[in-house]
Amino acid sequence: MLMIVPCILVGGSGSRLWPLSRKMRPKQFVSVDGEASLIRQTLERMRGGNGAAPLVITGEPYRFMVAEELEQAGIQPQAILVEPEGRNTAPAVLAAAMHLERMDPDALMLIAPSDHRIDDVSAFHAAVDAGIQAAREGKLVTFGVKPDRPETGYGYLELAGPPEPERAQPLVRFVEKPTAERARQMLAKGNYLWNAGIFLFSVQAIMEAFRAHAPQLITPVATALEKANEDLGFLRLNAQAWSGAEDISIDYAIMEKADNLAVVPFDGGWSDLGDWQAVARIMEKDVDGNALSENTLALDCQNTMLRSEDARIQVVGIGLKDILVVAMPDAVLVADHTRAQDVKKAVEMLKANGVPQATEFPGEQRPWGRFECLSKGEGFQVKRIMVKPRGILSLQSHRHRAEHWIILHGTARVTIGDDVKELGRNESIYIPVGEKHRLENPGDDMLILIEVQTGDYLGEDDIIRYEDLYKRC
Repeated sequence: MLMIVPCILVGGSGSRLWPLSRKMRPKQFVSVDGEASLIRQTLERMRGGNGAAPLVITGEPYRFMVAEELEQAGIQPQAILVEPEGRNTAPAVLAAAMHLERMDPDALMLIAPSDHRIDDVSAFHAAVDAGIQAAREGKLVTFGVKPDRPETGYGYLELAGPPEPERAQPLVRFVEKPTAERARQMLAKGNYLWNAGIFLFSVQAIMEAFRAHAPQLITPVATALEKANEDLGFLRLNAQAWSGAEDISIDYAIMEKADNLAVVPFDGGWSDLGDWQAVARIMEKDVDGNALSENTLALDCQNTMLRSEDARIQVVGIGLKDILVVAMPDAVLVADHTRAQDVKKAVEMLKANGVPQATEFPGEQRPWGRFECLSKGEGFQVKRIMVKPRGILSLQSHRHRAEHWIILHGTARVTIGDDVKELGRNESIYIPVGEKHRLENPGDDMLILIEVQTGDYLGEDDIIRYEDLYKRC
């Protein structure tokens, strides 16, 4: 049976669903819809059938988060390609194709973003099956979603005639995001589909397309792959060569130029969850059209979304209409429904003003686990730290701060200088300024502790690493 390799793209800035999604943890790694993370949903969709193990293409900041999602899903990937910097989708797809070409140039590549939602997985699998023969014949197959409204936030696909479900059809052209009036006209005409950004083609066909339409990408991407380094299960593309690749999408580089295109219409509850208005659409509504999460209360509100992303925060709306409210422990968004696309603009302004909430969370993922800031003030900071079973932090020291650890759950193995101790629940230990130290979780349970930092500077960059399992600087 012909091998289909899911190639999953994991990147993005995370700004349109701020404050839930941010640069340090974009939307694919969070639960937007109350279910598993979007990347986990994507991985689960790709299981079964004649699909092979996935190939994942991601960026340096997200490699350990990707690895953890794969591990928790019980999936062993073909490879995790790590981009030194984001160069858009065309170089990423080309790198995946070149990597697979070494194994099987006739294999089919199913290109999928990691941050979309699809309600009807069976319908998606049926659409993929419908595109296989066209892909075998050398077509570049894309998947178009039947529109149910005049959406201006999506690109469109123009067909020669009415869409026929589960059948590959000739694609006339790609259409950029339209005006509201143009979107209404296309919806009424009936031969336009939303561009879902999902593709199916053979390795050989897409390589020929790159040689014909984007030859400038071949050399830098090939060199980045040839000089890639294996590192902790990741394949790191060469940074110098990769920087020479043009920053361009697969749509612009290939799809809008190629003449061997086909499209499979698909109607299975797809959404790219590209803004909060899109999220509000998939949430359950009350009789007044309000989309409400837990820990919220709407009084005399209409068509309003209220979301509390923390059980400690109660959100109350009174007399609101067509409003979006998202509350996090460190940031709150309030916007008119029609201005959902402007959230990205607001994030850029926050970044320009040096506001940390623009990109960072009070808690952050690490390869060994995660932490969250509970309290911070002049000369002190309190964190809750969670270390995965057999997780090991680096051997390190700090120039400006001392630390006091109190164990809440599990067992901690602590190295301070030449001394190694094991601590259990309710035990504590003090680490002076400048002392070399390391924290490990030798057990099978999550290690949870409180860290109290004191000093004249408490930034995350006040760290000197001497040994690190994860090879960080």
